[in-house]
Order: sequence, then C-alpha cells, then structure tokens
Amino acid sequence: MAQETTVNQQTPPRNGRGRAARDTDIRVQLLFPTPEIAQKYYVPLAYTAARTCYSEKLPQDIWRDVQDGKVPEEKMHRLIRQIVESGHGTVIEHIVFTFAISGVSRSLTHQLVRHRMGVSFDQQSQRYVKYKHPDYTVPASIEGDDEVRERFAEAVEGNVALYKELLDHDVPAEDARFLFPNGMQTNLIMTVNLRELIHMCGLRLCTMAQWEIRKLFALIKAEVRRASPFLSQFLVIKCVSLGYCDESRNRDGHCKVRPHKDVVFAVFEEHRRALSAGRPKGPGSGPADPEASPG
Repeated sequence: MAQETTVNQQTPPRNGRGRAARDTDIRVQLLFPTPEIAQKYYVPLAYTAARTCYSEKLPQDIWRDVQDGKVPEEKMHRLIRQIVESGHGTVIEHIVFTFAISGVSRSLTHQLVRHRMGVSFDQQSQRYVKYKHPDYTVPASIEGDDEVRERFAEAVEGNVALYKELLDHDVPAEDARFLFPNGMQTNLIMTVNLRELIHMCGLRLCTMAQWEIRKLFALIKAEVRRASPFLSQFLVIKCVSLGYCDESRNRDGHCKVRPHKDVVFAVFEEHRRALSAGRPKGPGSGPADPEASPG
C-alpha cells in the first residue's frame, strides 16, 4: 500500500459545526508513479529523450540499449544533471507525477492554481458538494492566542451554521458557499511534469513563500524522494540553482540561504572595475591584461 506524507494536528468538532485543524492538516500521497515504475522508467526515459537530441541513433535503439543494461546508471544521471543545469527543460517534461492532496485551505489553492504550464488540477467542488462538517484551517499565529482563537472559531463556525440553515431552506449549495472563508479546507488531484515541478518548488519552498504552501511542497518533495531519490534532488529553492537570491523582500539579507543578487552584482562590479583599472582584487584574480605575466 502506498504511503502518504502528512502534517496532521486536529481539534475535534465544535457543536457539530465543523472541525478546526491547528496550523495545517495537509496530506499528500504520490498516486503515480510507484517507486518501481519511477526507478525502472523515469531516468531511462529522460536519458533517451536527451540522447535523441544529440545522437544519430534512433530513439528506439537508445531505449533498447538502456533497457538491456548497456548504459550505466551513473552515465544517465550525469547527462540528466547536465541537461537540467543547462536549462534544456523539454527533456524532463516527459516525466510526470500525480499527487492526491487534502487538508489544504482555499487560500493555498488560490496560489497553487496560478501555476498553469505543465500542470493539471481537479479540485473538490463547493458548488456540487453539500458539506455536513466542513474542515477549516487555523493558522499558528491565531492558534497561539486563546482569546483570538475563540473569536476566530466562532466567526468561522457561525458561517458554517448559517450555511447549513441555507441548505435547509433549499438555497443551492452553489449559493450557500458564498459564506465560506478562505480558511475552508479542500482536496484535489494534481498532475505535473518534472520541469514545472522544479519551477514550482523553486518558488514555493522559498522562505519568502507563504507558510502553508511551503509545507505542502515540502511534503510533495518527500513523496518524490520516496519514488526517486535522484530526481528529488532537483526540487530545491530557486536561489540554490541561481546561486543568489532575487527576492526584493530579502534585500536586507535576513534569509541566509544565498546572498541577495544586489550584493553579488555589487561584488562583481567592484571586481570588474578593479580589472579594468589593472588592480585585480581577491583570490584567483588574474592580471588586467591576459597577455601580461607577474614580475
């Protein structure tokens, strides 16, 4: 049976109105591929696609060589790393992952569906589903204050109670749902190719991203790691790939994962001016004139 990755903290229903989840109640399960399929086919598939671009051999023959064990695994890994680093992303678009995602708020999915290329979503419909005990997420910033948490819960559950009254008065669910706040939880299926998943993780694992969607993508990465440890290594914050941070909100450098681009470019500009002036600075700096030699 396939495992699922969860972050699960719950409080029981209040007065039968709904269930509050403390901080987050996210569950993620990789539905496809299984680890066996990923390990047998995904790296060979990406390798075959890459070699097809740079070889006279037929893709059928390249695939046959891989399946017959004539291509060492490390050779395939090396080529795929080079391809990913070079930005030749079409090669990894042939690799897809399908996730079952539950317990996320509508606030999160409003962000998630902004990703459009190479990703498909099917989400639980508030129009057709008539909720009996809808779940909602309570952020940690609210959960930590008893008085604020109580007022928050009363507001949300008051809306849920009125929602049920509207349904009892034959108001269509598609109209009664207008009461629901962004904290109401939802479920969805997401299928995404590896190129887009790398892009999504680059943005959503960043410390600048909203806390809930960061947790979601940490769980997604954990699920991919179970199926393919090799491919999961590409699911990193974008600054790791860029070598610098390009977030304007990090100009003060409070996130230390990578230096901000302003700092990096300032150092480069200083180095460039020094070279132009014939006064190289820093270790490894050569003379301003490449034909000149010391002494």
